[in-house]
Order: sequence, then C-alpha cells, then structure tokens
Amino acid sequence: MEIQRSELYGVMEVCLNAGKIMLQSGAETYRVEDTMIRIASAFGLEKSHSYVVPTGIIFTVEDGGPGITKLIRISQRSTDLQKVTLVNAVSRRISNGEIGLDEAANLLAGIDEMSHTFPLALQTAAASFASGCFMIMFNGVWIDFIPALIVGALGFITVSYLEEIVPIKFFAEFCGSLVIGIVSYLLVKAGFGVQLDTIIIGSVMPLVPGLLLTNAVRDLIAGHLVAGISKGAEAALTAFAIGSGVAIVLMLL
Repeated sequence: MEIQRSELYGVMEVCLNAGKIMLQSGAETYRVEDTMIRIASAFGLEKSHSYVVPTGIIFTVEDGGPGITKLIRISQRSTDLQKVTLVNAVSRRISNGEIGLDEAANLLAGIDEMSHTFPLALQTAAASFASGCFMIMFNGVWIDFIPALIVGALGFITVSYLEEIVPIKFFAEFCGSLVIGIVSYLLVKAGFGVQLDTIIIGSVMPLVPGLLLTNAVRDLIAGHLVAGISKGAEAALTAFAIGSGVAIVLMLL
C-alpha cells in the first residue's frame, strides 16, 4: 500500500505516540519496538526502524528517498499496565484494518490523557496491607501485623509525596526507608512490636522495584542489552537507596 509523503509524518507521530505511552507506562523495550514497527507496516511503511532505550525513542522511516528520523525524550516513567493493554488493542485494530490514521491518532491521544492511577488513600491502604502480609510471609509474628501496617503506610506516603516534591532520583526511596527504619525502631522500643527485622522487611517490600527488575531480565533475554542493563542498574540503585536508609537507622539507633 502506497502512502503519500504528506501522510508519512502523521504515521510517524502515531508510532511515536504509541511507543511513548507504552514506555512511560512500564512496557518492555522489545514490545515497544515491535508495536511501532507493526503500526508503521499496517499503514504502508514497510521499511521502518525503531530503537528504544528507557530514556528515549528513535524512529526512522525509509520512503524511497533519504530516511526520515524522529527522536522523542522520555523523562517520566511509571507503572500503568492498563495503558499498555489499550495501546496493544489499538495496534491490533490498526493491523486488522479496522481504523484509519486519524482515528488511531485520536484513540492514542485519549489513552495518553487517561489516568488509571488509584487514589493515594487506596494505594496507601494496599501498600499497608501488603506490608503486613509480607511480614507474616517472612516468618513474622501476628503481634507485629498492626505495626507493619502502620510502618508500611508511612513509608509509602513518604515516597509518594517526595517523588512529587523533590526531583532527585532515588531520594524518595532513601527517605522512605529512613522513615520505615525509624518508626519500626520506635514501635519496637515502645513495646508495640516484637521483631524489628521482619517489620522492616515487610514494610519495604512495596517500595521494591519488582516490575523494573522483571523488565530488565526480559529485555536482556530478548537481546536488548543496553535497555536491559540500564533498567537493571536503575533497579539495583533503587534497592541500594532503600537498603542504605534502613542501614543508617540501624547503625545510629
């Protein structure tokens, strides 16, 4: 299928927008590249190349003449797998010929503006309950369940607010683990808790970058070494920040 040069830039924008949404929402690098190439091919751009790293996307199209390349920068990343699913659904509809370029662009713009994030109160409640359950899973005692709920909630709230206020990578996780360590120590010291170690371990689990580490391994297996190593390094530094905060508290108190 031939495509007019006037439409080529529109197709590139659709591909880049789809890739941006997926990458910002926690999708694997190889999935982002594959989706972009499939969309371009469905619109008649058979010779397209995408190069995706966690901080940017490079997309090139060869239309018989000099290649056209566009680059977008990715500065914010979160976890929103619902958006990844919706973009995949749009990609499948494009590949099946069910929707055109303009409709695809509108659908992707709507997905980008959506917010599937649960309210902070609900996220905090989930993190709190997860902290208590993790504490039990790590051979904790039931008397520490309530302290783990309290500490997990305070640690999660600290990280959530600091991520919005202080634009320094890993600082929020470090401060959150500091709060977890201090409050856990005070609760045990006051007699409201028994096992300091299991309370801390359970409370830091909601902060652990599990999805990031999983995507790093999957990208490495898929052969995307740069993306896999960079995601693995980010996960390792996050874990180091969490561990450092707890270690400082245990050393000083």
